[in-house]
Amino acid sequence: MDRLKQVDFSELRSAATAVLAPTELNRNVAFGSVAAAILSQSGAVYTGICLDTACSLGFCAEHAAVAEMLKHGEYQIRACVAVNRLGQAIPPCGRCRELLSQLSQDNLNAEIEISNGQILSLEQLLPFDWKTTQRLKPQMLSTD
Repeated sequence: MDRLKQVDFSELRSAATAVLAPTELNRNVAFGSVAAAILSQSGAVYTGICLDTACSLGFCAEHAAVAEMLKHGEYQIRACVAVNRLGQAIPPCGRCRELLSQLSQDNLNAEIEISNGQILSLEQLLPFDWKTTQRLKPQMLSTD
């Protein structure tokens, strides 16, 4: 994906779908029922799968994709999509939204596909983000 071109979410969704691998490892661990693809500012695509455990020790697919991106020295995101086991785009959970936003303030401009064909910025998914409200003028936060 050329970083100067508009994001091709069908291509990004395909990259995520390609790593889907719903597997029950044992009665306590399953993985791969959700996959994610992140398009970095450099144009590289990083993917990840979820890990579900009986004791909440797992992680989301977006976290795995972020870890892959960080291994390559990148942290700025142009676009992100997560897909369910049917390959349909799903919105990131609150924990994932927060992780993406903490990597770089510029990531608030990242495009996130929340359902097939419906795109919002990360900032739109975090309307009252605690980091953003620190930048707002006091009168904007007034409750009067």
